[in-house]
Amino acid sequence: MTGAQAPARERAAWQTIDSGQLLLIATAGLFVIVAITQVAAVGLRQPNIAIIFGVLIALGELFRMVMPGNREVAPIASAGAMGYALLVGVGPEGAAPDAWLGVVPAEHSALQVVAVTAVGMLVGSLPHIAVGRTPRPDAMARRLFNVAVIALCFRPMLSLDLAWYLLLAVMGVVVVASCFTDVLIAAMIRAEAVRARFGIALRDEIEAKMALCAATSATAMLIAVATTAMGEAALLIFTVPILVTQFAFRRYAGIRATYLETVRALSRVTEVGGYVEAGHSRRVARLAVASGRELGMSEEELLELEYAALMHDIGQLSLGDPIPGGATVLASPAEQRRIAELGAEVIKQTGVLDRVAHIVELSSHPYRTGREPGGDAADRPIPPPLAGRIIKVANAYDDLVGDSADRDRGAAVLERLRLDSAAEYDPTVVEALSRVVDRRLRQ
Repeated sequence: MTGAQAPARERAAWQTIDSGQLLLIATAGLFVIVAITQVAAVGLRQPNIAIIFGVLIALGELFRMVMPGNREVAPIASAGAMGYALLVGVGPEGAAPDAWLGVVPAEHSALQVVAVTAVGMLVGSLPHIAVGRTPRPDAMARRLFNVAVIALCFRPMLSLDLAWYLLLAVMGVVVVASCFTDVLIAAMIRAEAVRARFGIALRDEIEAKMALCAATSATAMLIAVATTAMGEAALLIFTVPILVTQFAFRRYAGIRATYLETVRALSRVTEVGGYVEAGHSRRVARLAVASGRELGMSEEELLELEYAALMHDIGQLSLGDPIPGGATVLASPAEQRRIAELGAEVIKQTGVLDRVAHIVELSSHPYRTGREPGGDAADRPIPPPLAGRIIKVANAYDDLVGDSADRDRGAAVLERLRLDSAAEYDPTVVEALSRVVDRRLRQ
């Protein structure tokens, strides 16, 4: 990468930050400024404990990872920061006992939690910055905001001299509330960023994050309680569960990424062989995913849709003579079905993409007369699945428009698809694609 290209990429990344992300970053930044100012004014309470937790947070940020859906997470850092926010005291060291477990009380304030967390996150991010991996400011801001909420809600409770079981209950309530708050914020930001409905974005965030959030919160409570009872050594013992959990999630994310890269590589076979125009599969996939999101499909459904859209033309490899321009929309209905069926057979050989193969097989069927494979001809006609109908429309559009940005040409093709939507194309999908194309042409 040249020196001119790197700044261009940075500018592009910052330009993609929407208003919700900017508000979150500004709020988190304000928390940090106030917290550091307060700590500088009154001094750092129990610096040894603050440094230990700060190092744990920094190490967690160093080993952060990206989950499916481009979600940046740092479970170890989050667990450490939340544990520091929930810390009641540090194991018996011969000091005067407090009212809970006979330990040295934790004297740090909520603002000190924010300051230590911010410094730990910054230190942990420096190696990433040094090698050119720019941190995600919105993801870091959300993690910091979540810790700030926990600290501001829980630290004042320590002055009430509650019984240990009530304090544990308060811990549980606070971390559960923080999980839902984090999911709500993430859903609002994602809905604005990818132009998805808030309800769909919320469902996707719950499915994607709640398991990891539960593991992180449970580990944070373990860290807080164990450190209070056993001392600093408990940090080493009770960080292991979240370390194992992070390893499992990282492996899962790696498998998902490998699947997608493999599918993308397979989709290029038809381009390299000259069966379709360069970039056709990727353009169809982008249009299909955007249309599916417009129609309220979930993230898991969109992933299957992307796989199917990328490989929808792989059946063309069976043709003796390529279709001119690879435009299957110009082929006969029988030829379109044959290409789709052969492509589905190829995909089934993977052994793990049967649902994707099913979508590809039915993507050539007309909207009004689609039938399940192998069905009795006398059965009542049923439409293909939504994913198949989306691919049919997106493929037809790209076959006729290609990579042209001519607004008039795109409008003429959309009008042609509308005229054929009585039987061939789903009119709801055509209108969704029209909105997607209109937004892209206006950008």
